[in-house]
Amino acid sequence: MHFDLLAVGDTVIDNFIRLKDASVHCNINNENCEICMRWGDKIPFEFAVEVPAVGNSANAAVAAARLGLSSALQTCVGDDPHGAVCLEALRHNGVNESLVATQAGKRTNYHYVLWFESERTILIKHEQFNYEVPRVSEPPAWVYLSSLGENSLPYHAALSELFEAWPSTKLAFQPGTFQIKFGAQALKEIYARSDIFFCNKEESQEITGSHSDNPKELLVAMHALGPKIVVITDDRRGAYALDQGGSFWYIPMYPDIRPPYERTGAGDAFSSSVVAGLATGRPLQEALLWGPINAMSVVQKVGAQEGLLTLEELQKYLKEAPASYKVEPLP
Repeated sequence: MHFDLLAVGDTVIDNFIRLKDASVHCNINNENCEICMRWGDKIPFEFAVEVPAVGNSANAAVAAARLGLSSALQTCVGDDPHGAVCLEALRHNGVNESLVATQAGKRTNYHYVLWFESERTILIKHEQFNYEVPRVSEPPAWVYLSSLGENSLPYHAALSELFEAWPSTKLAFQPGTFQIKFGAQALKEIYARSDIFFCNKEESQEITGSHSDNPKELLVAMHALGPKIVVITDDRRGAYALDQGGSFWYIPMYPDIRPPYERTGAGDAFSSSVVAGLATGRPLQEALLWGPINAMSVVQKVGAQEGLLTLEELQKYLKEAPASYKVEPLP
């Protein structure tokens, strides 16, 4: 098959634990917040719910499928009941699962999400899978590369060689925890090969070593690592982009239809929707408007995928957007 988008990265089951007896403490700038619970006590919770086959790349594959693209996921699961549940969830969401490797003796990634008010803290543990490059009969139009385990550095080298053999394939890179920890130098071929790159402001500071809060300076620093287009999200302040022509852009949030319920997956929804817009032939400035709409929808539901929109639903929000919702030059 030919895929419009092939997502590559780890998948996971998220177990959301809705807390009701906790507190949050922040510094004077309302930053570096910490969630606190009583030490050595029994803490009641409201409910727990499992959400299978999620993770940055899986979320991107589902978002693309929901928006009408043919999508597939290259990932690994264990030969356990959780792995079977993930495969079924991908099929249910219209994602081709033929490139999912079920590995004997391994456990499917399983994370715990401590959910308090509208925010969450995620306890993560990645299984050390034996990664292999995707084997497809025809190169995909786009590859969406994101979070992989801490043993995946050699795999990135193999992926770089594969991408060189696929010159017509566009690469979107949204680094996960361990990919950022590897450092930009270790993944310099991936950064240089990226047609579009996504991260949040704090991640851009960590990746580049910059202490600047200036969006333009962060965009330029990220662009120097090689990506053709750089997009940096900044929480509720919106997002910033630097395009191939050297122009800087600002993208506002789409107004929430109601207060956010749970924020997991908002960044993935933003990034993958922009890529889906580009993959369907939209120019960058139009594609950038897709991201905040899907992010707004995702935070109304539990987990990263339930709120993902169809193309018809997204276009309806776009049509009904206030006049202030537009991409503007970044001053």
